[in-house]
Amino acid sequence: MTQGQQIIRQWYTAKQWQQFPFQKEMEKAFLKGSSGLLNAPTGSGKTFAMFLPFIAEYINNHPKDFQTRKNNGLQLLWITPLRALTNDIRKAMQSVVDDLGLPWKVGSRTGDTSAKEKQELRRKQPEILLTTPESLHLMLAQKEYPKLFENLQAIVIDEWHELLGSKRGVQIELALSRLKNLKYPDPSTLKIWGISATIGNLEQAAEVLLGNDFNPENVKLIRAKQEKKIIIESVIPENIEEFSWAGHLGIKLLPQVMEIVANSKTTLIFTNTRSQSEIWYMAILDKYPEYAGVMAMHHGSLDNELRNWVENALHNEMLRLVVCTSSLDLGVDFRPVDSVVQIGSPKGVARFMQRAGRSGHHPGATSKAWFVPTHSLELLEGAALKQAITDEVFESRDPILLAMDVLMQYLVTLAVSDGFRPEEVFREIKTTYSYADIERKDFNQMLDFITKGGKTLSQYDEFLKVEIENGLYKVNSRRVAMHHRLSMGTIVGDVSIRVKFLTGGYLGSIEEYFISRLKIGDTFWFAGRSLELIKIKDMTAFVRKSAKKKGIIPSWMGGRMPLSSQLSAKLREKLDEVATLMDEGTNGKMKSPRGLDVEVKALKPLFEIQASLSRVPLRSEFLIEKFNSRDGFHLFFYPFEGRLVHEGMASLFAYRISKLKKANFSIAMNDYGFELLTDEEILLEEALKAGLFSIENLLEDIQKSLNSNEMAKRRFRDIAHIAGLVFTGFPGKSMKSKHLQASTSLLFEVFSEYESDNVLVRQAYHEAMQFQLEEFRLRAALQRIQKLKVVITESKRPTPFAFPILVDSLGREKLITESLEERVAKMTLMYNKD
Repeated sequence: MTQGQQIIRQWYTAKQWQQFPFQKEMEKAFLKGSSGLLNAPTGSGKTFAMFLPFIAEYINNHPKDFQTRKNNGLQLLWITPLRALTNDIRKAMQSVVDDLGLPWKVGSRTGDTSAKEKQELRRKQPEILLTTPESLHLMLAQKEYPKLFENLQAIVIDEWHELLGSKRGVQIELALSRLKNLKYPDPSTLKIWGISATIGNLEQAAEVLLGNDFNPENVKLIRAKQEKKIIIESVIPENIEEFSWAGHLGIKLLPQVMEIVANSKTTLIFTNTRSQSEIWYMAILDKYPEYAGVMAMHHGSLDNELRNWVENALHNEMLRLVVCTSSLDLGVDFRPVDSVVQIGSPKGVARFMQRAGRSGHHPGATSKAWFVPTHSLELLEGAALKQAITDEVFESRDPILLAMDVLMQYLVTLAVSDGFRPEEVFREIKTTYSYADIERKDFNQMLDFITKGGKTLSQYDEFLKVEIENGLYKVNSRRVAMHHRLSMGTIVGDVSIRVKFLTGGYLGSIEEYFISRLKIGDTFWFAGRSLELIKIKDMTAFVRKSAKKKGIIPSWMGGRMPLSSQLSAKLREKLDEVATLMDEGTNGKMKSPRGLDVEVKALKPLFEIQASLSRVPLRSEFLIEKFNSRDGFHLFFYPFEGRLVHEGMASLFAYRISKLKKANFSIAMNDYGFELLTDEEILLEEALKAGLFSIENLLEDIQKSLNSNEMAKRRFRDIAHIAGLVFTGFPGKSMKSKHLQASTSLLFEVFSEYESDNVLVRQAYHEAMQFQLEEFRLRAALQRIQKLKVVITESKRPTPFAFPILVDSLGREKLITESLEERVAKMTLMYNKD
């Protein structure tokens, strides 16, 4: 055993902690010089598993003076996906180095780091630096940046599963390709490790992280084989509604949720959207005012100071309840909470595991999580979720390939700093997983664009960013460099407006489109407060507290998450279990054998009504329902594949049916199925014979069934932003959303007409298919459905499966004289008369 290992063992003993087998395995691999991926669940001690071997190696390399050596330069770079994570990890690391007598500084550089702190970091580098993907690229944009990394020994990417499959993950790949090149010709001298929770494609995750220039024999995948006990219970409504509809039930279960809170010392209530967290916080404050002062809210749009206060208050056990979103999913360090409550389906197994792990957040502890449905049928998702966890079925994170917008931004980043030589950079990026198959002509098109504006924009100076000096591609314009640094990153969304009290103090930010709907004097709820809008100036909404209890709740774009393919499959399995218990001889009565899920038992009345009106489909069947009303002829299809797949499938089916007989269709969908509504009877049987489910000419038919040009144009807005084609403005003076949309639309049309081979336009069409419609999942779903027996039923009223889809279509109408709840109540009464 080396000196470093002995000292680490002594540290564990002093803390009265046990070093787990996976931590010892990680230590052995690191000290052997390997790189790789550590797979460990939340709360298992994975941070120490990675950090302490690094310390041990340093002690081994400097056995006599490790406690006196100063000014070592940057030794360890630790990258996290969330700024909030850096504070807690930094404190934990600083505590370790202080315990061991190392005269080290653990620093952090994120978007929240002040200019003064950044200057101090440049003057005297810490031995350990925690940062985010965006801040790492900003460091690569500094002059003489290689000096910053010349002593670097190891890089750790924390929560790699959160970055994989996103353009932020591609940023990491590109940054690593450059940092490895600084160690050229032997990049293996730089250790690279990722930390990941359980996902379905761990081996591929390691390949993406390390690139294709690592020796496979020197790559390790270490799994923490610690059993994490998770107890999951569903909150069952007292009365299961025959006609459930999305979103309305959650708040009705508030008394049951608050009973859980009352019986726990601390509770996290997770919601899927920021709007939902605001609604729940407001409802609790209204019905249970005694929680004022011991309850807080935490989501990504709140001001950083507010979020930090909540995290510190949790850590110091000052709060009993926090209503939050995914902003507290990850490893933010606070005392383990007693209970986790999930409002609505998390739509993914891994996401729920991550959230449940916040309860009992330490090795060996049991996690306790409650599932609260937002509509009756969602209880079946709760049963499917529990089954998926038991069967250890987890989602994969598919890597993004050939993201040309990220590459264009990266090339300008290198040009802003010390410049780059194309041959060298092309060789580097070919070592990444994302750009392994990039063609030289596409790379040359990127170079041509940043230097000459490409084929179409050469007459406009703002696109001529990079100059060539003796083969070196370099940005010499201070204005271009400043604009680029202000625009870097891959997180895009609607333009945000900061919310600030007239008397001073920021609350956070709200998207521009929401604020634009308000008039001066209107009241809205944000950050758990009732606020009156006073004025808007310089992209800031000035407000003051309002005494009014009613106000609009902000909504943020992209709030709905689709059902994952893994959870969809488990949902269909549960439905098959129900279908096999239906006794067709007794008008659809359902047997209730021992061992049946409590969620399924609770849904027995709903399933029996479904069976009496239509059918509960077996796994070998595909259900289609017909229903006529004064609105027209309704067709309901039930693939149970998730909202995004259904969006593409509904448009595809409508197009293929209309080829037999022209018709105008209205489409509505949810995660379970979709509706086609028309004013004339649909030729369904003919369409089935003509290949309604066929995958032949699928891509062509999808493009014809949808306005693929418009979809690509919407994707291009974000691509143009990332690629740096549009400058979104200075801090506090951002370009207005409508102006940004107009600029990117014009660029899209110019490229489409005059530069048909433009790589960014091609990327826009590809992303529209891949991300917006999940074309791969759609193809797989059709292949599955082709093998099933089609069951067509007809009823006089909508079934329990159809009703929530009908309500979903209502939700998109502008109801002027009636609220949605009033309209649904009338519908329920009408359909119950039959």
